[in-house]
Amino acid sequence: MRALLALWLVCAMLAFPAFAQESAPAAAATMDLRSADAATADWLSPSPPAEGWTPVQLVDTWDGRWPQHDGVVWYRLHWNQASADRPVGLLIDYVSSAYALYVNGSLVYRDDHLVEPLSRVWVRPQYFLLDKPLLRQGENTLWVRVSGLGAYQSGLGVVTVGVPELVQARQRRGEFWRYDMQLFGQSVGLVFGGLFLILWLFRRKDTYYGWYVLCTLFWSLYSFNFVAYSPWPFDNTDAWEAVNAAAYVAASVTFSIFLLRYAGHRWPRTERTLLVLCVVLGIAAMAWPIWVGHHRAVAFVFGCGTYYAAVFGFLGYSLRRRRTDGYVLAASLLIPLFVSAHDMLLFFGVIHDQTYLMTVTSPLTIIGLGFALAYRFAAAMRRAENFAVELQREVDAATRQLTETLGREHHLALNNARIGERLNLVRDLHDGFGGSLVAAISALEHPGRPVGPAQVVATLKELRDDLRLIIDTTTHEQDIDLAGLIAPLRHRWSERFEAMAMESSWTVEGVDGIRLGAMRVLELLRFLQEALTNVLKHSGASRVRVSVRCEGEYLAVDVRDDGRGFDAASLATQGAGLPSLHARASRLGARLRLTTSPGQGTRLNFDAPLASNA
Repeated sequence: MRALLALWLVCAMLAFPAFAQESAPAAAATMDLRSADAATADWLSPSPPAEGWTPVQLVDTWDGRWPQHDGVVWYRLHWNQASADRPVGLLIDYVSSAYALYVNGSLVYRDDHLVEPLSRVWVRPQYFLLDKPLLRQGENTLWVRVSGLGAYQSGLGVVTVGVPELVQARQRRGEFWRYDMQLFGQSVGLVFGGLFLILWLFRRKDTYYGWYVLCTLFWSLYSFNFVAYSPWPFDNTDAWEAVNAAAYVAASVTFSIFLLRYAGHRWPRTERTLLVLCVVLGIAAMAWPIWVGHHRAVAFVFGCGTYYAAVFGFLGYSLRRRRTDGYVLAASLLIPLFVSAHDMLLFFGVIHDQTYLMTVTSPLTIIGLGFALAYRFAAAMRRAENFAVELQREVDAATRQLTETLGREHHLALNNARIGERLNLVRDLHDGFGGSLVAAISALEHPGRPVGPAQVVATLKELRDDLRLIIDTTTHEQDIDLAGLIAPLRHRWSERFEAMAMESSWTVEGVDGIRLGAMRVLELLRFLQEALTNVLKHSGASRVRVSVRCEGEYLAVDVRDDGRGFDAASLATQGAGLPSLHARASRLGARLRLTTSPGQGTRLNFDAPLASNA
């Protein structure tokens, strides 16, 4: 708060400079000429009129005395010079709009344009050095030929004569505040306007940046009034003043919308109404410059009222929200608020110091705005950093939780796999080996059926083959493909068929690298074992062919013999052989096809998908 108070005091000193105060010796060495005589003349008046002179007090504007007069007013001033041996400084503090200067009847200075388009010398005080033979001892007469329009406060300010150094120092102070500071304020405004334009281009959703850019643009157009020496690009003063008034209103409206958007509010109807008024005023200024220029006071009052309403509204908003950026921006608006009142009094002729301060103090608003935006940016960065830290914390926690969950799921999957393998092994032992073992025990224990050594050996071989099949499909699941698992089965059954004087041929194609999984491989091998067992026991065939091929996405299995065959319809409901083969084919995802007839042999085939649907 101390820093803000110090900034406030410095700004107040800048806003209300005491540049007019002088020491007593300096005042004694200079003389302000405040009494003069004035007389009207036409635009082409070559010399002062002989009559019609009226005493006036400087600063004088003739809009109150001759409100309809557009043309020339001659001013006559006198001062006494004690000695003409030393040069004298002459200061013309204010002239609106163009003038020519004569000292003792001799031309000292003349503006470039004494008729439309008029020069605009009032923007800078002008200094002249008078010496012999222009300067006389005793009474000297100063003639000032002022060209102007009655509607725009044309007239003459205070004239100062005295010691050249002191008069020139006063001129430099006046030029600093009335011209140099105006240029400085415009430069700062344009720089910040360009910066906010870049910010708006990257942050379109922050519309208050864009509105401030528009405000800067229109305010620069209006402020150009205080540094321009001619009404260019217009060819007359009326058009210049009309456009200047329209630019002031547009700057006030866009600044008001900027404050509204900065506060986070939108008043669409009010904004549209104000913008439409700005557009209408701009069109009127170009189409009817004389009418708008002569009524420019109405436009300035409207623009100033809009500015005051927006500033007071923002002050109330800042007090309610109690945010640092709002306090700083509100404080930076207070001095320009009071300064604008000073400028309005000067515009309407209530005061006559001739120095408009609004543009001079506009950098204060820019500084406050820069601080407010920097504060918002820093707050946003802090929120982003905090969000990033919080997000990282949440990500770490989620990662730990996910790792733990995946670990538990992996452990459960391993346990499930072990349990599944155990269940599969138990089921295979129960369904295959166990069933064969129970059947063998029952046959051996049956009291009415004699059992010979050959039958015992056959039963033991069958039990051995069933046990080998289980061992082959459970111990080599991970490292042997389908071709490697079929090979032992092929070898055993080839020996059996050879022992029974039966010719067998095996075709295994395209199954290298194919892994169906333990359950499906076991189903396939059991299907082949059961089908070949039926051929060996029941077909009476002399030749058997086994084919296992990989055809695209399917595994084609074909077992055929040239035996006696049978009537499929008559045996469909007898025994468990065919239903078991159908069930195994179904568990492989296929449908078993049976082709047989008496005396024509038997063929079993199906096409199973390589990928499991389970």
